Amino acid sequence: MPLILLIGIAIFAGTVGAKIIQKLRIPQIIGYIAIGVILGPVLKIISPQTIETLEPFNFFALGVIGFLIGGELKREVFVKFGKQVFAILLFEGGLAFLLVGLASFLALNYFYDWHIALAVAVVFGAICAATDPASTVNILREYKTRGPLTTMLTAVVALDDALALVLYITSVSLASFLSGHKDTHFAELLFHSVKELVGSLGLGLAAGLLLRWIISKIDDDEKTLVFTISTIVLTIGLAIRLEFDVILSSMACGVVLINLSPRRSLRAFELIRKFSPPIYVLFFVIIGTRLNVTMAGQIWLLAGVYVVCSIIGKTTGAYWGASYSKAVPTVRKYLGFCLYQQGTIAIALLIMASHRFEGDIRDMMLSVIIVGVFILQFVGPLFTKVGIRKAGEVGMNITEEDLIKTHSVGDVMDTKAPVISAGMSLSEVIKVVSGTDSFYYSVVDDDKKLIGAITLDGIRNTFSTQELNDWLVALDILEPIIAKVTPEMTLSRAFERARRLDIEHLPVVVSDEDDSLVGVLNCRAVRRALSAEVLSRQQKADSIASR
Repeated sequence: MPLILLIGIAIFAGTVGAKIIQKLRIPQIIGYIAIGVILGPVLKIISPQTIETLEPFNFFALGVIGFLIGGELKREVFVKFGKQVFAILLFEGGLAFLLVGLASFLALNYFYDWHIALAVAVVFGAICAATDPASTVNILREYKTRGPLTTMLTAVVALDDALALVLYITSVSLASFLSGHKDTHFAELLFHSVKELVGSLGLGLAAGLLLRWIISKIDDDEKTLVFTISTIVLTIGLAIRLEFDVILSSMACGVVLINLSPRRSLRAFELIRKFSPPIYVLFFVIIGTRLNVTMAGQIWLLAGVYVVCSIIGKTTGAYWGASYSKAVPTVRKYLGFCLYQQGTIAIALLIMASHRFEGDIRDMMLSVIIVGVFILQFVGPLFTKVGIRKAGEVGMNITEEDLIKTHSVGDVMDTKAPVISAGMSLSEVIKVVSGTDSFYYSVVDDDKKLIGAITLDGIRNTFSTQELNDWLVALDILEPIIAKVTPEMTLSRAFERARRLDIEHLPVVVSDEDDSLVGVLNCRAVRRALSAEVLSRQQKADSIASR
């Protein structure tokens, strides 16, 4: 099957699966992974060879993810939460490393020699410290979250990769000695890890400065998108070529850009976010295809130890770190629930580590971590959803357009808008107009059926073009109705109709067949109210941090 057809199937099926999962009030990322399991291990439509062929795409997805996460790490976040972020990071990552490492050693000791068990255990402990930023950010974006928990979570998952990398390099060095690979000295491996960290940050810094200079010279969305994507791809390619960390390099690029050009760079990040949904879908579908559904009981036992200890370590460690750094109550109580999910970062570290082992040991390691990551990717988003809901941050980062999609005309129409009868004299009309602050007046007949409208502009035109007399009535000066809506119509459709006709008021009637007036949709007033609601939610979310 052609690769491009497989990609199309994966993205389409993943999107459908996510929609079905969402209807069950489950985060959509689980739908992506479930479709991956079906397309890969179950139906074998996507083979292991195809997964290997798509490896460059994984790097591209990680680069985009890293760039967007970097864009969330603004200077003010570290000024306000710097101490808390690093305290939580060390506690949750360190405790998870210790618990998983110790428990894995005890379990592995039943099946292998102690030095092999210890070598594998320290690698497992290092890998579990990573929290998958892609799925975490995807959930936060899906539920429109905003507040101290969201801010802290974004910062912690962004830096978890660096912590996991440090723990990984240190642990794999020890594992090499314990498993019999003594050809490489510890000092040499330590030097390589420092070079990788410093090099990744340096590459990201250079890429961020370059992109900042380019964006300052252009003012076109299309060119901004092209240059931003090309810079991300160049950063990824150089990171691979120089053996640096892809996600750290891309993240550093995003951090530099958002902090040196906070206003001009916002458009670049917005364009990448709009560009990224298909990338996320395919990325998580590929993760699902990696699961081997036919495995021995030993693998499930070790994977269970890995999952349980990882959850306990991150939950307890996050609480201790948040308490030690005096974080707000919502962070102390619920941050740990949001740190379970793992993904390609953990698998990538495992693949690198597995090259230092041979035969059955290597296959066992790959199977255990892939199963563990898969389970954590399933339960992690569910617990993250619980955490952000308990913290009261769901829906606090919505935009005006998001609110529009959730309303119908009937939700926001003005049912008390002034109405004028067709037979009302001009003097009475003027009296009604002078006694209200409306700009639009629906005109109805004796049966309350809509027959037209009177506007302030229409009254002015009447004053200037006609001789006023007592014989004029509302019917003589009304304007014909060029558009009307019903209470059931979606607000977005009504706004689009108003925009197309360049009008601000739409009369609302019972139905397309019944012209009985039930209200008026004042588009400008509704937009003002929605903007106020957005601002109110954001202020409410931000105020949580000061409690």
